[in-house]
Amino acid sequence: MKVLVCNAGSTSLKFKLYGMPECTVLATGKVERVGSTDDAIFGYCNTSTGFKVDALKQNIPDYAVGINKFLFELTKGEGAVLSDIKEIERVGYKSVLSKDHYGIHEIDEGVMQGMRDFFPLAPVHNIAYLKAIETVKAVLPDAKHVGVFETAFHRDIPLERKIYGVPYEWYEKYGIQRLGYHGASHGYIADCLNAEKKEYKAISCHLGGSASICGILNGKSVDTSFGMSLETGLIHANRVGDMDPTMIHFLKQIGMSEEDILRGCQKEGGLLGISGVSNDLRYVIEAADNGNQRAKLAVNVFVTGIVHYIGAFFMDLGGLTDLVFTAGIGEHSDRVRAMVCERLGAIGVRLDEEANRANAPIISSRDSEVAVRVIPTDEELGIARRTYELV
Repeated sequence: MKVLVCNAGSTSLKFKLYGMPECTVLATGKVERVGSTDDAIFGYCNTSTGFKVDALKQNIPDYAVGINKFLFELTKGEGAVLSDIKEIERVGYKSVLSKDHYGIHEIDEGVMQGMRDFFPLAPVHNIAYLKAIETVKAVLPDAKHVGVFETAFHRDIPLERKIYGVPYEWYEKYGIQRLGYHGASHGYIADCLNAEKKEYKAISCHLGGSASICGILNGKSVDTSFGMSLETGLIHANRVGDMDPTMIHFLKQIGMSEEDILRGCQKEGGLLGISGVSNDLRYVIEAADNGNQRAKLAVNVFVTGIVHYIGAFFMDLGGLTDLVFTAGIGEHSDRVRAMVCERLGAIGVRLDEEANRANAPIISSRDSEVAVRVIPTDEELGIARRTYELV
């Protein structure tokens, strides 16, 4: 079966075409700066032959043009891997959030309306995905279109860890609860551990521009640092993370507009907000090393939050066998991993400094009671698997 995975951003598209169930990547594609008439970027690769297209200064005014450029290369270009786009039987989307649809669903009008209903919680993500879904469905009307929602991996978290201390009617009527995100990434980590063993207690640290921690017991999520929206949990590159909701009321009372408050929480907060330097942790660490105290504070706040959630989830799990670092920072920042692990000696974590500097798959020392791992995430593969498995 040919399964196309589509990952849409506010001005970008990424594609991978898989042969399933073998999980073979047949082709990849990307479109950047969607909306530009003279500066968009288009890329394509036939992974079997190595044929590539790297085109700059493109006219890609909308999603439809970008998607059709990719489908042309798949079927008619020099690096074609299909004779007809109808060979694509399923399309999987890295979807974020849809009211009353928190798992893995074939995308119909009800699912799409649920995405619209939750615009206030994920405006940038849901608007982009709806545009992409509508466009791809028009081109591939006979394929099965599947939403692999970021909340799917977390839907089995016990209610006592999901419900907020709000009037119960808010939970019943409006669905107010901890939903969790990064499900494709944490779910992929679970897939990797499941292939190795049946029983384990793991904590997955997805650390990137957006960051979250997940407790995993034998392949299932039991707790997550994200809440109902993408604004909660750890501080992120630009987003505030956990905060007291009364702060918003207070800031309004002293004269700040809602627009300014949201911009501060969503675009000017996090690592950028604390450091005043950048939303890129590499530059924040560089500034900290050069004596910038706010940058040093930002790094310490980030690490402290990670350690906080690891400690909480250690108790939820009743122990820990595997600690996993993944995503951009998790996979590449030996500095952050070292700072986190040096604070986890009380739960038996011991680091092999040389292995950590080399970004090795196992970075714990021989006397560590916990296996500390670096596993590059592959969200698209996880989405392809879930899309293929949907009955």
